[in-house]
Amino acid sequence: MPRVHWAGTGLSAIPGLRDLLAAGRSVTVWNRTLETARAAVGDLTDDIRAFTPEALEKALGPGDVVVSMLPADMHVPLARAALARGAHFVSSSYVAPDMAALDGQARAAGLSLVNEVGLDPGIDHLMAHLLVEAFRAEGPKGPDLALSFISYCGGIPKEPNAFRYKFSWSPLGVLRALRSPSRAIADFAETRAERPWHALSQYQAPLPVPETFEVYPNRDSLPFMAQYGFDPSWRVRQFVRGTLRLEGWAEAWSDVFAEIERLDGAEGEARLAEMSRAFWAAHAYGEGEPDRVVLCVGLKAEAGDQTLWHRSWVLDAWGDARGSAMARLVSGTVALAVESVLEGRIAPGVSAAPADPALAHEWLGRLSGLAQHLSEVDHLENGR
Repeated sequence: MPRVHWAGTGLSAIPGLRDLLAAGRSVTVWNRTLETARAAVGDLTDDIRAFTPEALEKALGPGDVVVSMLPADMHVPLARAALARGAHFVSSSYVAPDMAALDGQARAAGLSLVNEVGLDPGIDHLMAHLLVEAFRAEGPKGPDLALSFISYCGGIPKEPNAFRYKFSWSPLGVLRALRSPSRAIADFAETRAERPWHALSQYQAPLPVPETFEVYPNRDSLPFMAQYGFDPSWRVRQFVRGTLRLEGWAEAWSDVFAEIERLDGAEGEARLAEMSRAFWAAHAYGEGEPDRVVLCVGLKAEAGDQTLWHRSWVLDAWGDARGSAMARLVSGTVALAVESVLEGRIAPGVSAAPADPALAHEWLGRLSGLAQHLSEVDHLENGR
């Protein structure tokens, strides 16, 4: 029987791992610190081993699945180890160029290297694929249509605070992201922002009780137009994948932004590390303090000033007795990908979250049990 080799038992990894173990899957758990892994899943398994890349590769058999919940620089080495041993690979991270370069080898070997199957990226991809599929099947046609696509996701505190944010892991990644440029489409033209707060706007999420958030573009949105199946002939007014924050976030973080603008080089990195430690001490989630995740993905078609078609998927989840919302959604999606690979439902090669409508609907149906709210909204039908 194929075996799952799950590497990494950090906070975002546990719920999905426990689901696979509870379902009776054959799982070997790998972690650098055995005590941490035993505390997390030792009640469900005693097959917990000390992680090294060499030890994991040696344990692999044909048809096994390697899951990397480790830092991003470990994904490609573990994917290569999987290929060498005839095994599949799954991670929640973005497809890096070195990972994409393994596509031909994976296809030739009949092996699936699946990435971008967490929350964002991951669940957002499922929603985007279904919206584009629905628009192609039933949306209006014509050369005068203008399409607008948005995808906003954010982890935010369930109980708002003065800082308008809480950290569930090291703040260093968040601080580094604030130094990253972004690219999107607005008003039919490519737009670039050197810093997120240069492109900040407001967005009213179509939750059961509508709620306004601050949003900004994240990374480079443009390659996802092809990934989501946008026709090159479509007139695109807006296309943005971005981050969502509580109202008042930019004001609360204004001093942080001002300092980040001044940082540079090695001294800048050292200062970011210092800021990260201070933020972790002051703004980390406390024991049992609930987090919240909001994800909204929408597609709208307009002709002139008339909206002809407008749909959104919306997810709202928060921490409860089952643990944090972020951990449930990230690792729960990874676990679904593992199951789909074991069942032969994901094609060989390097891929992201599935575009197949049946599989996307199935995953969202199962993920709905991990959120307090997940639904598709027809704005024209609902009058908003």
